[in-house]
Amino acid sequence: MNHEPLFASEAEAQEHLVYRDMSKLAVTALGLGIFSGLAFLAASLLVIPAVGVAVSLAALVQVRRRSQELTGEALAKAGLAVSLGCFLLAGGLHAYIFATEVPENYSRVYFSSLQPIDSRTEEVPPRAEELDGEKIFIKGYVHPSYTGGQRFVLVPDMKTCCFGGTPKPTDMIEVILAPGLRIDYSLRRRSLGGVFHVNAQQRQVGELAGVPYRLEADYLK
Repeated sequence: MNHEPLFASEAEAQEHLVYRDMSKLAVTALGLGIFSGLAFLAASLLVIPAVGVAVSLAALVQVRRRSQELTGEALAKAGLAVSLGCFLLAGGLHAYIFATEVPENYSRVYFSSLQPIDSRTEEVPPRAEELDGEKIFIKGYVHPSYTGGQRFVLVPDMKTCCFGGTPKPTDMIEVILAPGLRIDYSLRRRSLGGVFHVNAQQRQVGELAGVPYRLEADYLK
């Protein structure tokens, strides 16, 4: 019984057995794809799938250009598919939330608009004074000084909410919850709405002094 040789020549056989390294970019692309699911937790984390898409494309180009040296095209394609899918789905979800989360008759406000015009001072800016008495919607974190009840301080970022730092005055809003509303301390970012006030005299809330803003909250999520 005749058997045809698997390879036409010894040179071809040796070429077939050449070892190819796995592309590190392709491995990184797959890793970013796996972590891209975190983008569903917060819009700021959309950067993960965005970087994942870029790295996956770079990995595909690299592997195809150096096909005799590198392997990993399947990993790069998988990373691209997952990263792109998470970016589109999570981005669409956050866009929908942004478009629908502000209750009717409330105005969206950011902590950035409550900061002094001159960063070297602690003066309440004219923009904040214009909001006095208006119904606003704002997002932030419960400061860890909160021990329960209807009164706490809202801060803008994880730095002061999670590690208990002392925020600067214009990063603090005294929140007074309407009857029936309840909040527990957590690391979760919260959405609140209510009537905003600039305190005529800066107040002390628990261990935090010099709080210039107050929110009489009737909306909590």
